[in-house]
Amino acid sequence: MPRMGDRPMRRRLLSALLSGTALVWSRAQTQAQTQAPARPDARKAELDRAFDALRTAPNEAGAALVEARIRALWAQGASPAAALLLRRGARNLEARLSGEALEDFDAAITLAPEFADAWFLRAQAYLGAGDPAAAARDLQEVLRLEPRHWPALVTLSAIQDQAGDARGALRSLSAALGINPQMPGGAARLREQRRKAEGEAT
Repeated sequence: MPRMGDRPMRRRLLSALLSGTALVWSRAQTQAQTQAPARPDARKAELDRAFDALRTAPNEAGAALVEARIRALWAQGASPAAALLLRRGARNLEARLSGEALEDFDAAITLAPEFADAWFLRAQAYLGAGDPAAAARDLQEVLRLEPRHWPALVTLSAIQDQAGDARGALRSLSAALGINPQMPGGAARLREQRRKAEGEAT
C-alpha cells in the first residue's frame, strides 16, 4: 500500500486536483459579485433546482452551465470578510504558496465555519503542502455541510485511490457521478476505478 506522504503520489494529486481549482473558485466568486445576493432561503431553493437540472443535463455542455450557476450560488454564501480571505487564499494557492494559502483559509474558516467552500479550498492547500490526511478530513467536513459537493467527492476519491483504498475511491467517485453524471471523463474514470476495486477484492 502506498504511504500517504509518498512524493510520487503528491505529484499526481497536485497535477490532477490543484490545477485550476483556485481559478474555478475565483471565477465563481466573480460571477457571484455581479449578481444581487439572494436571501438564504431563496438561494437554497435555487440550489435544489440547479442540482435537479445537473442530474438530468443531456450533455457536458449543458451540465457545465448548471455547474457554473451552482458554484456562483455557493460563493454567494460567503460573507464579504470571508470572501476577501478566500480570494487571497485562492491567489496564493494558484501561485503554489500553500503555507500562505493555509493561513488565509484558516482565517476564513474561523470567520465562516459553516461555509463549505472554505473547507474545500483549505483541503486543496493541504494537498499542496503534502498532507493528504488533513485534506481528507477537511473534505469530510465539506460533505457534512454540503453532501452534494461533487468536487469534494472527486478529490476524496483521488486521495483514497492513491492511499490504496480502491473500493472507497469507487464509492466516492460513484457518489460524485450520481450528483453530476455528465462530469467530463467521469464514465471512463468510473470504469477504471471499478476495475481497480474488483482487483482489490480478488
